[in-house]
Amino acid sequence: MARPTRVPYLVSGTNEYGSSNLGRGTATVALRLARKLLREGYMDVRVCTPRGRVLQPDEFDQLEPTEESDMAKGQQRGNREAKKPKKDKAKVIAAAPSRKEAAWQPDFGPAKKK
Repeated sequence: MARPTRVPYLVSGTNEYGSSNLGRGTATVALRLARKLLREGYMDVRVCTPRGRVLQPDEFDQLEPTEESDMAKGQQRGNREAKKPKKDKAKVIAAAPSRKEAAWQPDFGPAKKK
């Protein structure tokens, strides 16, 4: 059984034949549909947002997305103005001998032989 898709924006309008309720997934597409309904002579055109706010035609400009949200996800800036650069780490090669100077080790005298 197919799961119903979630449609966060509901666009409604009334014409001479009755009313229409159409769901749309994004604010941009919902605005486009609402303006189309107005051009086609629909009355009482409204857009309901995911939070339940109902917008009249004179309030549609409040729903228009800002330029920042139009950018691709990789181009959006985070909350921090400048990220701290990562510290460079020296690469260690396991096969290479250690470059550290030999540390002093105590001398316990000659080893006993049996």
